[in-house]
Amino acid sequence: MAIRKIIKEGDPILRTKCRPVTVFDEKLHQLLDDMHETLDKAEGVGLAAPQVGYCRRFFIMHLGDMRIEAINPEIKKISGKQYVLEGCLSVPNKWGYVTRPNKCKFRAQNRNGEWYEMTLTALGAQCVCHENAHLDGQLFIDVVEEFVDPEELEKA
Repeated sequence: MAIRKIIKEGDPILRTKCRPVTVFDEKLHQLLDDMHETLDKAEGVGLAAPQVGYCRRFFIMHLGDMRIEAINPEIKKISGKQYVLEGCLSVPNKWGYVTRPNKCKFRAQNRNGEWYEMTLTALGAQCVCHENAHLDGQLFIDVVEEFVDPEELEKA
C-alpha cells in the first residue's frame, strides 16, 4: 500500500464530472487500499477518487470502525436536514456550515462489482453527500452558507 497525494483546490480534476468505473480489477483494489491508507494518515472521514487524481466515480468513507467503499454510487433517497460544520482534505484550512440531508439511502458497487444498498444517518449521510458531490465536480465551498475562521474553531 502507499500514501497518495491529495489533490488541492485549484486543480481542474476537482471540477470535472467523473466517469463510471467499468473494470473491477487488481489495479482498482490497489487504489482503494491506498486510499484507505491515505485517509487514515490524513485523519479524514471520506475521500473521493478525484481527490487522489482519478476521474472515476467512487469514494471511500471511514465511519468509526465501518469502512465503506462506494463505486458508481447512486443516491436513491434523502430526507431530513442537518446544519453541520464541514471541511475537506482538498480545501485545507477552510471550514463552513452547510445544510445536508440527515438520512441518505444510496446504491453502489463494492470492489468486486457487486451492487449493495445502504442507508446512513447523521455524519454518514453528510459524508455520502459530500463525497458524491466530488464525483460531479462540486466542492463543499460551493454550498457553504457561512464560513468559519479556523482560529475560532481552535478556541472553541
